[in-house]
Amino acid sequence: MTNKRSLSYTTIIVVLLGLCIAGGVLVWQTWRASQTADNGRVPIGGPFTLVNQDGQTVTEKSWPGQHLLVYFGYTYCPDVCPGDLQTLSLALEQLEKDNPKAAAKVQPLFITIDPERDTVSAIKEYVGLFHPRLIGLTGTPAQVDAAKKSYRVYAVKREDESASDYLMDHTALVYLISPEGEYEAHFTSNTAPDVMAKRIGELVE
Repeated sequence: MTNKRSLSYTTIIVVLLGLCIAGGVLVWQTWRASQTADNGRVPIGGPFTLVNQDGQTVTEKSWPGQHLLVYFGYTYCPDVCPGDLQTLSLALEQLEKDNPKAAAKVQPLFITIDPERDTVSAIKEYVGLFHPRLIGLTGTPAQVDAAKKSYRVYAVKREDESASDYLMDHTALVYLISPEGEYEAHFTSNTAPDVMAKRIGELVE
């Protein structure tokens, strides 16, 4: 009886510790995304050179006049990435319904943090599961690292020798970037689609 009770207590402590860590990471990500440089600009967004799901080389200037709605993740992500991309897709659908003019000015992008596995074909299949205008981007490890640096994205492979595959710990934020390449807003995994749509519409108009 004592052993079972001790095991239960241990399990509860481990779960609570995991929740605290997850909550702390979310708070840290949100805080970091809101920090400004000496010139008052939030240093998120910048140059990148990547390859889209059709094998074409693109840069941050490939969508002139568009606000970029950017999410970093990976196709093997079991839950967070699909959930966030579904929220992003629903927000765009809501914006298209409420304000088609504003929605037309937004280009959603999914940038992989796992170029080792996320090939062009894998990216193309993956983005096809979400909003029809979502563009997937991959590239060489150096190109992806440069894009992560521009967006201050944290991403690291979770090592587990007992697993046949691996997961990635990473920043899970959706960024809205202006046509001039300036940070406008970010959204967390807890942002509801209607809230995201409303805020995007306010900033894009």
